[in-house]
Amino acid sequence: MRKAGRHFLQIPGPSAVPDRILSAIGQQTIDHRGPNFAKVGLRALEGMKSIFKTDEHVFIYPASGTGAWEAALVNTLSPGDRVLMFETGHFATLWKKLAEKLGLKAEFIEGDWRGGANPDQIEAYLADDKSHEIKAVCVVHNETSTGSVSPIAEVRKAIDSARHPALFMVDTISGLASLDYRHDEWGVDVTVSGSQKGLMLPPGLSFNAASAKAMDANKNAKLQRSYWDWADMVGPNKTGYFPYTPGTNLLYGLNEAIDMLHEEGLDNVFARHARHGAAARAAVRTWGLDVLCATQGQESGVLTAVKLPEGHSADAFRATTLEHYDISFGNGLSKVADKVFRIGHLGDFNDLMLLATLAGAEMGLKQAGVPHATGGVQEAMTHLS
Repeated sequence: MRKAGRHFLQIPGPSAVPDRILSAIGQQTIDHRGPNFAKVGLRALEGMKSIFKTDEHVFIYPASGTGAWEAALVNTLSPGDRVLMFETGHFATLWKKLAEKLGLKAEFIEGDWRGGANPDQIEAYLADDKSHEIKAVCVVHNETSTGSVSPIAEVRKAIDSARHPALFMVDTISGLASLDYRHDEWGVDVTVSGSQKGLMLPPGLSFNAASAKAMDANKNAKLQRSYWDWADMVGPNKTGYFPYTPGTNLLYGLNEAIDMLHEEGLDNVFARHARHGAAARAAVRTWGLDVLCATQGQESGVLTAVKLPEGHSADAFRATTLEHYDISFGNGLSKVADKVFRIGHLGDFNDLMLLATLAGAEMGLKQAGVPHATGGVQEAMTHLS
């Protein structure tokens, strides 16, 4: 049966794609080797530098964020290298598994999935590595499974305080263009991101921003690579081209997205996300439910992960909201499967959209028989006004 009105896609990515970007993507495909494409490619490559806040190289792949994870590792490391990672949640765990499949010795600092990476623990771990066998520190900036944000600048200080030469790699797949991020200023060597979150595009593009130190490491890295090799991309990228067929139409959309972000102003984008995150958390706490991120100051403006009371299924709640209110919330992943649902409030998103999203959640809690207090939407409305 047809449902009137639009579907509310409130998962923490892929986010809804604005009409301006859909229209840009819908342009006729052009020759990616022809003279007109150079302007498209250069605009995208230079524009993404402004989003990463870097003057260094940015590489664009026709791939998902998982591809950019792999590209970051294979371009800089060699078989058997030790890599230090922090268990912030499901996606940090997946990056670790990928590293192990590549033949790296990935080591986890265990976390409780309720906060970001701990700089003090990272510093202590590196300080014990007197022979500097650890070649990279990999941290997830915005952990999409938990709604926690790692203090990237503080992690950089921790690496420096330990006087350790390891490369610093950051996954900001769900953080870029939603949360403040500064590749150069924060001393990140490789930043990984994707198109389907704050950049407001469909899935299909991923990115590496690489420092001069990372580019030097690329010259001696021994992990096998072909498709991902930065060295093959540097030359063609100088003139706006790629060594293989790029995602031409997605690049049209990317250029439109970059324009939209700058029209609003990046600082305004970050403030909007922070404000929506705070309002969502206010609603959750009014309902008497717990926000999964328990570390004050590390809560995400991209999404809010909500713990349901013991004995209540988060997946059953999600199925109820989809059936009755045509709204999709994110599911809990691995350790928190069926225990949490995730409210996405990222991308092209405003106050009224947030209030409608929270109304769907509050009505869904009642419909699913989940114990809660009413008034969460009103609390969010008060917060926003």
